[in-house]
Amino acid sequence: MTINLLQLWLPIVVGAGLAWIASALIHILIKHHQSDYQSLSNEAEVMSAVRSGSPSPGMHTFPYCSDMAEMGKADVQEKFNRGPVGMLTVLPNGMPNMGKLMAQQISFFLLGCILIAYSATLVLAPGAEYRVVFRFVATVGFLTFGWAVIPYSIWFGHQWSMTAKYLLDALIYGLVVAGSFAWLWPSLTP
Repeated sequence: MTINLLQLWLPIVVGAGLAWIASALIHILIKHHQSDYQSLSNEAEVMSAVRSGSPSPGMHTFPYCSDMAEMGKADVQEKFNRGPVGMLTVLPNGMPNMGKLMAQQISFFLLGCILIAYSATLVLAPGAEYRVVFRFVATVGFLTFGWAVIPYSIWFGHQWSMTAKYLLDALIYGLVVAGSFAWLWPSLTP
């Protein structure tokens, strides 16, 4: 006997909701990500310089190379050696639309829980033991919500401490989702 995804709608919704609440508590009460971002000593000058270039929203690198072959040129190497070397993410002007951002975050958790549920249907049967469901869903939940942050430290210069905090967040989300799935896992009897 197998489980289909529709049978897991309640743990999906409850898990996504609890993960979203955990995320809110992490960012609003605990605030351990507050130290992830640093100010520039010359913020006004940097903002003025960036504003004068009118960059479009998106990620910009400096020094910019259109392909890896350019990195072999002496003038480009000099720019890298002289510095600064960085990546700049430009967002649309204005205050962040928190409603839109929160809706995207809950959508992230909802889609993540759907993927976790799908994975669980491939290996877990109805009536599976609480600990078995919890262990499987916690592992897949951690991978779903966290593992992809590691390349940001490898390639984009994010501090490893920042990545460690996001991995801790992912572990918390995975555990919360695992609890909801294990609690609401379908039994053998309909």
